Amino acid sequence: MKKVVVTGASGKAGKATVTELVEHGYEVTAVDIVKSEAAAGVSAVVADVTDAGETIDVMRGHDAVVHMAAIPAPRMLPDPKTFAINVTSTYNVFWAAEVLGMSRVVWASSETVLGLPLDSSKLSSAPLDESSELFPETAYSLSKLCGEAMAAQIARRTGMTIIGLRFSNIMLHGRYASFDSWQDDPTKRQWNLWGYVDVRDVGQSCRVAVEADVEGAENFIIAAADTVMRTGSAELMASTFPGCEIKPLADPRQTLLSIEKARRVLGYQPQYSWIDEVSGSNSL
Repeated sequence: MKKVVVTGASGKAGKATVTELVEHGYEVTAVDIVKSEAAAGVSAVVADVTDAGETIDVMRGHDAVVHMAAIPAPRMLPDPKTFAINVTSTYNVFWAAEVLGMSRVVWASSETVLGLPLDSSKLSSAPLDESSELFPETAYSLSKLCGEAMAAQIARRTGMTIIGLRFSNIMLHGRYASFDSWQDDPTKRQWNLWGYVDVRDVGQSCRVAVEADVEGAENFIIAAADTVMRTGSAELMASTFPGCEIKPLADPRQTLLSIEKARRVLGYQPQYSWIDEVSGSNSL
């Protein structure tokens, strides 16, 4: 059985990741600055990964780490604090993995590196993908871009695999009823091209990233297969971003944050759609 440490295990994404890993036979150490629930197969540890010593202590004896601990959004704290916490914790995890001889790190980057909030000045074509130009607009998004730069440097120097997951807006299942309130005004959610991802698919993405045959530092957009809107994606783009090139879409409501690389390389397959949830079905 492989042993995986999950930082930020008390957060919504961290909890989903712990659950997914345990359900697939992993032995998990759940780390947070507050104590996590210790379910079967989980060891809960209190630690602060902005402290290098505590970080290496909690990671020792594990095969891989999924680093989810962070200030999870802009404007939750003053910008210097958000930046310092996110960059320091991420560096400490990467450094500890190197010192301990781990071969695999999975960590939470963010869709915000793509330029959120998006406007016509940043968008020439859609869907956006991993080759799209990056426009970090906040201290939070800059901290994630710094994490991606650190991952590239450390992976190049050590041969470690470091997988960054650019999560879209993470949604808890059971909270989808509010989506219908956005349908009359697409501008309410244009800021991230109407993207989202179910928290259970976040857990799946972390597991497949632990397992995938990947080398070096790679980043992947992780989103649901569809958008938060009932209106078709091409129509949304035409009305809200006129003049923007629309690449061919396989499905009328296909996500405009491309998950093709994650599907192809990681084997990520989102299972949950908000429309299915509100209509009483569980999955796509």
